[in-house]
Amino acid sequence: MSLKISNAIEILKKHDLLVSSSVSDENLEVTHISYNSKEDQTNGVFFCKGNNFKAEYLDQAIKNGAKFYVSEKEYSQDIDRLIVKNASKALSLLSAEFYGNPQNDLFIIAFTGTKGKTTTSYFLYDILKRAYPKQVGLFSTVDRIIGPKPEDEFKSDLTTPESMDLFHDMRKCVDNGFKYLVMEVSSQAYKKNRVYGLQFDIGGFLNITPDHIGPNEHPTYADYLNCKKQLMINSKVNIINRQTNDYDTVYAAAKQTSDDKDIYRFAKDEVADTDFSIRNKESNLNDSVFTYTAESDKAEDLQDHSEYTYRLGLVGDFNELNAGAAITAAKILGVKNEVIADSLKSAFVPGRMEHINTNSHGTIFVDYAHNYASMKALLSFLKREYPASKVKVVVGSPGDKGVSRRAGFAKVLTELADEAILTTDDPGFEDPADICKQIDDQIDHTKVKVKTVLDREKAISEMIKSSSNDDIVVLAAKGNDPYQKTKGVDVPYASDPVVAKKILKDIGD
Repeated sequence: MSLKISNAIEILKKHDLLVSSSVSDENLEVTHISYNSKEDQTNGVFFCKGNNFKAEYLDQAIKNGAKFYVSEKEYSQDIDRLIVKNASKALSLLSAEFYGNPQNDLFIIAFTGTKGKTTTSYFLYDILKRAYPKQVGLFSTVDRIIGPKPEDEFKSDLTTPESMDLFHDMRKCVDNGFKYLVMEVSSQAYKKNRVYGLQFDIGGFLNITPDHIGPNEHPTYADYLNCKKQLMINSKVNIINRQTNDYDTVYAAAKQTSDDKDIYRFAKDEVADTDFSIRNKESNLNDSVFTYTAESDKAEDLQDHSEYTYRLGLVGDFNELNAGAAITAAKILGVKNEVIADSLKSAFVPGRMEHINTNSHGTIFVDYAHNYASMKALLSFLKREYPASKVKVVVGSPGDKGVSRRAGFAKVLTELADEAILTTDDPGFEDPADICKQIDDQIDHTKVKVKTVLDREKAISEMIKSSSNDDIVVLAAKGNDPYQKTKGVDVPYASDPVVAKKILKDIGD
């Protein structure tokens, strides 16, 4: 991997990002790329990026061997430099070039949405992995899979990685023989230019509700929606949930760069102006059975039957829409119904609707539901399936982001929970007690019994031990996360399912 300064200048000019260049040798070719000044920068290009960047970071990078730097302002005249209008956009474009533009050797399918990105991505990953063994990568909130060996699979730290890391991992995928990549694209990925300049082969828009609104994320819902819809503008083929909020805005975004023939809409039940319809036939605590029906001529061209029945192994009828998005993408790729059906029957997503049966302490569900929309879908389903049971929820909300979620949790707990324990969930630099109080202050305590236990393991233990056989215990919002983000440190945490199983073992259940 390498990057020649002359090529960098040409790319930055093409995208109208170059302000000025002070270069002694345009033929200089660097073999390292970085934005972390602590790394070895030998024969490298260093990017000065971020709101908290300090000049001393560049000084350290130069001492560590950087040959030139890219920045929005001039910090040092000691080495060659390219001054740009936007450093994060430059990082994305030049990272792609440094790693040999691996995106051009992959068929990339991306999903965005307030809820369901991870579940849908796993559904499609499992389908494609069955159709094209050892050829499919995955970039998700939970895992990143960049090759066929165990060491090629590791936990993610961001839903969508920083652009340099994104293209690095794409290069690994290509080098490992992968031809397809399924990935999640967050609103922050567009807000922070992590996918700037990247065009997707298929982009799927699942849904949108107010979320990620706060001082460190999106200032307004309009800004959130604007970032979300960018996936449609930057995708060749679009898949859209016909029932999403702001459908007209999302569809208009898709139309900016795609013809009608390359836009597929799907919906549940009877909805006009859609290409595929999903109709539930049966749902219980083991699976969902639904039909997937072609409703338009172009849908008929993709579907090798006008209607097909699928059985989904992941419980919760709300997951049928996620499955519908994955099925549509698979059909665009030409995957047969039988392959799709076999994959969906055994569907499993880490931290999503994992359920643990107990002998005398109810049924425990672990789910990543982390905002009003996803929590409402989950609790509504459980209320329908267990109308005579109490629904008891353990939940917290992260610090430093997603401030709007706190009111959402209060609302959904008031509407659908019988009991709740508020606890810690990635508090960051905020006081977890303050976060819990903000949720608690907005709950109607005449409708739901609430207490706060800041130690998450103790909160889970107390809820399980106080539950009887008819109760439903929901451990929400954290899923399989193996750490708590606290004051800038990832503090190890066993994960909700591991904690729950240990508690049951300790009490002999």
